[in-house]
Amino acid sequence: MENFRIDIPQARLDDLTARLANTRWPDELPDVGWSHGIPVSSVRRLAEHWRTGYDWRAWERKLNAHPQFVTEIDGQRVHFLHIRSADEDALPLLLLHGWPASFVEFLDIIEPLSRDFHLVIPSYPGFAFSGPTKRAGQGSIESYADVIAALMSELGYQRYGVAGGDVGSFVGPRLGRIDTEHVAGVYVTGLITLTDEVVAGFRDVGGYAAIQSTRPQALAFGMHDSPAALLAWIADIFHLFAKEPIDEDHLLTNVMLYWLTGTFASSTRLYRESSVWGAEFADSGVPTACAVFPGDHTDRETAERQNTMVHWSEFDRGGHFAAMEAPDLLAGDIREFFGKLR
Repeated sequence: MENFRIDIPQARLDDLTARLANTRWPDELPDVGWSHGIPVSSVRRLAEHWRTGYDWRAWERKLNAHPQFVTEIDGQRVHFLHIRSADEDALPLLLLHGWPASFVEFLDIIEPLSRDFHLVIPSYPGFAFSGPTKRAGQGSIESYADVIAALMSELGYQRYGVAGGDVGSFVGPRLGRIDTEHVAGVYVTGLITLTDEVVAGFRDVGGYAAIQSTRPQALAFGMHDSPAALLAWIADIFHLFAKEPIDEDHLLTNVMLYWLTGTFASSTRLYRESSVWGAEFADSGVPTACAVFPGDHTDRETAERQNTMVHWSEFDRGGHFAAMEAPDLLAGDIREFFGKLR
């Protein structure tokens, strides 16, 4: 296990600026708005701000203010933040991000949660500074859970909590099933229970998932060569699922991690390699909480059948990216749930 610090060479940033300046923009139909995907005008504006107004070095310093480490587990590099609470008896808490997010998803809840928890915030294999996966299967949700359980063991944590959304709402419950004796509780936002009703509601906005679960490598060429393409793809998904305004520089920092680490291709492999979609899961018996934010789809009956559901919250503010959209509500609810387990 080694200390890690982000330090991107200036030449990489200069190359990004040049590519943004030389973007070949597509045409678009008049008066279709967002119905065909993100409008060219929206991407042009974001890309110009990225090129001329966004300050990566300021965000780099902000990220480096948190202790970061890398280790190797089963031949895969794993990057993670590890923020120890001033309370030595605090419960360790894993924060598990989604797609197309990253560990920067949790920046606004690190400070409030670190008062009560020792925080471990990993980048899944294939994401950000964990770097691309090296062999088939490492990009699956099942593999993520195995790696993260091993990471917590390496850190010496014998009892820990798990909180996450999106991808994390699959990885978290799986950790409860494979590491039951060590997982104190699992908290998820918008537990994704893929019933027929949920899938039907997802159909109009799930085209990205269909592509990434069938032809992820073909899609990746444009995303690794054109920062504007990467920005458009990720910003479109944030627009589809967020219900509150997302700070643009926060969003761009998330996009930067995909661009600078060359991990778009490896991050999307989870859609192809995972076998959890639509599966029926056995209840681990681990106390589980679900928080449903506006726009998220979950089936409570299925969630309660597959999990020992002891805490259920529904909010009228926030959205799918709860840590970015309603960090106060999320942090408070996490604290309330795990407070019952202390």
